[in-house]
Order: sequence, then structure tokens, then C-alpha cells
Amino acid sequence: MNYLNGRSLLEATTFEALRNSAQLNEPIQIHGAIHNIRDMGDFAFVILRIPEALIQCVIDKTGELASVFQTLQVESTLRMIGMVRFEERAPGGVEYTPTSITVLSKPVEALPVNISKRFKMNVNLDTDLSNRPVTLRSGEMRARFRIQAAIVRAFRDFMDCNGFVDIRTPKIVGGNAEGGTNVFRLDYFGKKAFLAQSPQFYKQTMVGVFERVYEIGPVFRAEKHSTVRHLNEYISLDFEMGYLNDFTDIMNMETALLKHIFATLEKDCERECKALGVVIPKFEQIPTIRFRDAKEAVAEMYGHKIKDPFDLEPVEEQLIGRYFKEEFDSDFVFVTHYPSKKRPFYTMDDPEDPSFTLSFDLLFRGMEVTTGGQRIHDYQEQVDKMLARGMDTDGFEKYLMIHKHGMPPHGGLGLGLERLCMKIFDDSNVRSSALFPRDMNRLEP
Repeated sequence: MNYLNGRSLLEATTFEALRNSAQLNEPIQIHGAIHNIRDMGDFAFVILRIPEALIQCVIDKTGELASVFQTLQVESTLRMIGMVRFEERAPGGVEYTPTSITVLSKPVEALPVNISKRFKMNVNLDTDLSNRPVTLRSGEMRARFRIQAAIVRAFRDFMDCNGFVDIRTPKIVGGNAEGGTNVFRLDYFGKKAFLAQSPQFYKQTMVGVFERVYEIGPVFRAEKHSTVRHLNEYISLDFEMGYLNDFTDIMNMETALLKHIFATLEKDCERECKALGVVIPKFEQIPTIRFRDAKEAVAEMYGHKIKDPFDLEPVEEQLIGRYFKEEFDSDFVFVTHYPSKKRPFYTMDDPEDPSFTLSFDLLFRGMEVTTGGQRIHDYQEQVDKMLARGMDTDGFEKYLMIHKHGMPPHGGLGLGLERLCMKIFDDSNVRSSALFPRDMNRLEP
């Protein structure tokens, strides 16, 4: 506890608390880092960066703080005691006049990138990423990752309120849930192990325990792609739910989830969204189209030649997004019934046409951000599909245990956090929406 003249001193650690203290007419303590200094002659504006905002502090250079002011530098950290008043012209509508300044630390070198003059840094992506420990202090980056944090909080709140249980699953695993070769291999005390591509097996297992589960965590893909939409480590927002009527239950749940996420951004991140020019999508329902119909529609509408009949090319995703924006004014579209050939072995086939699956992707502004669908819950059906694919069931005993001992109809999805943010921010590269992105060439910072 700090004291002033024998009395306990109020400390404002949030912007809301600082605004509220303007009505108290008594000294308030604050702390933060100097974001910018504007010397005006007899006085100076010191712009202090606190977690939520920038605070304009007015220092009288002819008074008792003159000598202290001469020692101040951008990125010095301070603790100050002073008075708060309302000032419409100041950032956030409040101004702070310190009577005491304690310098807690000083930088030994100037910033490699100027983050103080403008909200947006206007530097190229490589410069930004190479200097992320300091570029993250900019107004632009702080706004971006406050919004990202709000998305994660909204996801968690929605899941908790809808009966889902938060789980934690291993990221070092002995098997490969997704199949294929795009996995990171590890030497695990002389044994073969992998970094998890998905929490899939564990999510399904926990449906048999809690019925509805979710996880927020990293997944790893050893894909040799240097594209604007791929990361080798990203954050996946996953949920799995049991006792489905059909796989559209999952799509309906995601629709409600997205409504909650965007309502949260409007409520809690209005300032950040406005500063970044974010346009929040408005929708009641998300339109749906079958995979085959989607490919044929954009081929006919835009003259695109179909090259791969079993998957969507990135350009096709863009054209499908364009089609649904032009025809239905929708930023979203569910593409359903993907070919069985391109979906994992645990995906349930469509009983009406087993060459297709009860699965979907969600496209947001022309990019896939979610993959989901119904899973096989019958033991023999799952074994038969694995054998039909030439898979050896040895090594899958623990996974198949859930089927062998009874599972309800179930399914779920994985929503890529960075891709969702990429499209919210209208970025050209997903790396801009990752705090410290990992790709083929980047392991630092």
C-alpha cells in the first residue's frame, strides 16, 4: 500500500478506473510506459501507455518536475502521482497532471521501429515480425490482439453457457489423428512420437464422459507451405458434442457461437474495431451449399475450370465467397458433403451416397476457417472404413475403445483463430494475426 501525507493512495490500474477518478478531486497513482513525448515549450505532453489506452499527461517544464522531465525517454517506465480531469481534446477524454514522477526504468537503445507517431506502423510484414517484441507495443498491434483475446473469451463464455466442459489434451502423441505425412516427429525417450495435429481422438473420447467438450490450444502441421494462409503452429478453437440429431446441429451451434463472438466485439471492443476499420458481419442464418454444387456454381458463374474434383482450391473458396456475397449478401457460407476420399477416416459417410460425407467447411469472406462434421460412432462401421482404406487397426486400440464400449452420435469442429482474425482484419497474410508466428522459415522471436 502506498501513502500520501499519511493517507492511503488510490491507484488507477485500468482506463475505466482512471476516468472514474476524475470525479474524486484527489491524487491518483498510475503507472505505465512512455509512448511519445511532445515538447510544447513551457510544458510537454507525455503520452503514457497503459494496458488499455494512451493517457495524456501534462508536465510543467518550469516547475518542480523540470529536472525529471529532462531524463525522460520514449519507453521509460514510470510511476506517477497526480490529478485527473476530463478533457475532451485528450485521448480517451481525460488528462493527467502529475505532481510526482518516479522513473522505474530507462531504455538503453532507441526503438528499431517507430511506433509512437501513428496508430498504424506502415512497415512491411517481415520488418514487423522480426521486431515483434516491440512492434506489439504499437496501437495497431495492441488493438488487434485485444480483439483476438476478446474472441477467445467469447468462445469460452459461449461454450461454458451451453453446457460444454473445458478440457486439456496432450500435444505430444503416439499416433496421427489426421493421417498423412504432415506431422512433426519427435524422439520421445527412444520412442516415436508426434506433435498433435488435432485434439480429435481426445475430444471424441471426452464426449463419452461429459457429452459436450471444448478446448483452446495449439495444433501443429508440418506442411511445407509458404503461403499467406498457412502456419505450422496455430490456435484451434475446438468443440465436440454428443447426441446429435444430425450434423446440422454442429453448424447451428457454430452459427450461434459466431453471433456471440461478434456481439462481444461490438460491446467490448468498439474502440479497437473503429480504430482498425473492422466491419462486423451481420447475419441471422448462414447459407449452406453442397460441395459439388458449389464447385459447379462458380465454374458456371465465373468461368473457373474445375481441376480437383475432390477438394476446393483456394481460388474456388474465394469465388464461392464472392458468389454468396453478391447473391445473398453473406460473408459466410457452409460448404457441406465433402468427398469421403478427402476427409479423415473417422468422418461419417452420407448414407444416401457414401462417396460423400456428413462434413462441412465454413468459408468466411472467401477462406476456410472451420472444418467439422459428424464422426462415426459405431464400432464395426469405424473398423470397416479403416480396413477399406488399407489402414491397420493396430495402434488404434485406445481410440477404438470408445466405439467398442458405446458412443452416442457425435461430431464437432475446429475453428482456426488466426484465420478468423485474418478475415476480420482484412489482412493479406495470416502471420499478421499470430502473436509470434511459426512457419517454415521462422522460429524467432
